[in-house]
Amino acid sequence: MHIAEGVLSVPVLVTGTLLSIGGIALGLKKLDYERIPQVALLSATFFVASLIHIPLGFASVHLVLNGLVGLLLGWTAFPALWIALLLQAVFFGFGGLTVLGVNAVNMALPAVICFYLLNYPIRHASKDRIAFIYGFILGIISIALTTFMVAMSLLATGETFLRLVQLMVIAHFPVMIIEGIISGTVIVFLRQVRPEILVVAIGQAEATRA
Repeated sequence: MHIAEGVLSVPVLVTGTLLSIGGIALGLKKLDYERIPQVALLSATFFVASLIHIPLGFASVHLVLNGLVGLLLGWTAFPALWIALLLQAVFFGFGGLTVLGVNAVNMALPAVICFYLLNYPIRHASKDRIAFIYGFILGIISIALTTFMVAMSLLATGETFLRLVQLMVIAHFPVMIIEGIISGTVIVFLRQVRPEILVVAIGQAEATRA
């Protein structure tokens, strides 16, 4: 899901950079000092998860887990994912520095959307089975939105990427299922062991609505 250097047009790069700056600024504004260790842990989780590549015939895909990050961090997912992407670009050459803003938006914005869509129903699920279903939906939505945004970034640069986009969408259908299972399992585990973690940033959604 990382877009490489030299692929996107300048307008797309500038737009992504500006949007990422806005998202990071808002995320830092909502970051409480006592939650910094949690943010660092989830940033590291994303960093490691996206290094795990799954071969799928003609291509390979990797886990993202941005839905879980968004569920637990809200807007703070922007700085958390940006830092992880920066480290991946510097140490492993995934993505790149000029495209960092676009990659951050493509992964962090779906994370924030998942927070607003599913944080409340997951926290108020009456049974673990229902929480798992919501978590499964979380994993599917996060990958679907991320795939869509990556596709739009490529198509906004040129229609020459249409075939690549089609292959990318097909390749990520299995990832949606895998992320759904992982997300649902993690959410049920947290409900049983540390349910207070799911009560993240309750004020984030309420403050934004107000």
